[in-house]
Amino acid sequence: MLVIDSVEWRVGARKQLRFADAATNLAQGGLAVVGLDDDPSGHVANGFEDTTDSHIADTLDAGAGHCDEAAVASIIRAGAAATEWLIGLGATFDPAPDNPAVYSRTKEGGHHARRIIHAGGDATGAEIERALEASVTGVRVLQNATARQLIVGKDGRVLGALVADPRGGGAIRAGATLLATGGVGHIYRATTAPSGARGEAIGMASDAGAEIRDMEFIQFHPTVLYDERSASDGTGRRHLISEAVRGEGAILVDSRGNSVTAGVDPRGDLAPRDIVSRAIATRMRQLGEDHVFLDARHIDNFAVRFPTITAGLTAAEIDPTKDLIPVAPAVHYTCGGIAVDPFGATRAPGLFAAGECSATGLHGANRLASNSLLEGLVVGKRVAEKVAETHAVPVGDEEFAAAVEGLPQPRPELEPRQLFRLQTAMQEGAGVTRNEQSLRQALAVIDRLPQSVQVVAARKVVEAALARPYTLGCHTWFEKDGD
Repeated sequence: MLVIDSVEWRVGARKQLRFADAATNLAQGGLAVVGLDDDPSGHVANGFEDTTDSHIADTLDAGAGHCDEAAVASIIRAGAAATEWLIGLGATFDPAPDNPAVYSRTKEGGHHARRIIHAGGDATGAEIERALEASVTGVRVLQNATARQLIVGKDGRVLGALVADPRGGGAIRAGATLLATGGVGHIYRATTAPSGARGEAIGMASDAGAEIRDMEFIQFHPTVLYDERSASDGTGRRHLISEAVRGEGAILVDSRGNSVTAGVDPRGDLAPRDIVSRAIATRMRQLGEDHVFLDARHIDNFAVRFPTITAGLTAAEIDPTKDLIPVAPAVHYTCGGIAVDPFGATRAPGLFAAGECSATGLHGANRLASNSLLEGLVVGKRVAEKVAETHAVPVGDEEFAAAVEGLPQPRPELEPRQLFRLQTAMQEGAGVTRNEQSLRQALAVIDRLPQSVQVVAARKVVEAALARPYTLGCHTWFEKDGD
């Protein structure tokens, strides 16, 4: 199986390498799961009762009625078994401080119970990736290679991919091809996503005949560190301040010390992300300011619980025990993407997708916090099992050569200045709030740029947003200030 991700190409599964600039490795908050062996009844250490049905209900609520209910139930009910499998590979999660026999669990926005397990305080993704990488060896890895396009046979089946690398690249043949490139964060100027998340999979899959859906639902994380240095040049990945910080008691306030979410939602700062981001954007617009603040000064042992976040704040010369943390919404997650079934299969035969580039229907119009690692784990495992069961084999030499010969020219690549124009247009036209005028201004820029796979992805976002002229989930439509 050929696996394509945002860091490099590899044939098979993971090798023992550190993929530091991948979304999984950067994930802080945790993994939302109910029914693990340490506490199968859902009666967690701090006394909160939880059930899988409650997790499903929270997911559907956050998704604003746009989730695929069957997919939600399928993926969430598979979560405990997949997590136990991961633990069996060596993944280690933090124990509860008052009872080492059970896992520590936290609560994040949209959840009604503490069901989120975590590792290394706020380094859950890094621990998951470490365990996966360590479990597989002897895998062929192509480093510094770039996916250009998928190779499609005359019957519409995906046969592999065309790859460029410093040595010239070439065509790679595969019985099954899995796209796992992450989302579209870096087609925007302000994002928490790794630099490789620029929507390439969306463009390539669309060209190969796969269905793309729900691209208007770009989730903005409410609490991303606002650093004037990064804000001024408009480039680079922003530091995420995990939702778990609010789960442990931090509160959102404006420059006058007033609550940002009071009167907006009964859940306050722990409402789903779309609601909190919208509240922050509204308050910033009302005050004419570019950020609000997160007050975490009363959280005990902040540096122990959140070592990764503390390191980022220290680099920005912020002491969370003494200072308010300046935050603003930034692009965090692509809720839509390549349409797949709960087993990662796309409409194009031979092509699979998993993780943020895919759209299983789990997230609907707005992702529930800490469901992304769960989805990637469950669906990624299912894809591997399905491909192994079907014994997918590459096509023969003659058929593959004919498919390669018939390929159209690869889409053009963007120069840095062109990418910056795209990012600026998307940030200004398809941001936390958007309307027809702003979206059409973004589309005008898109029309003038070389039609790269990144531009194709941006077009999908804008056109989907224009087709839905009302607010739903993290797609916020407004006609004038105050709407």
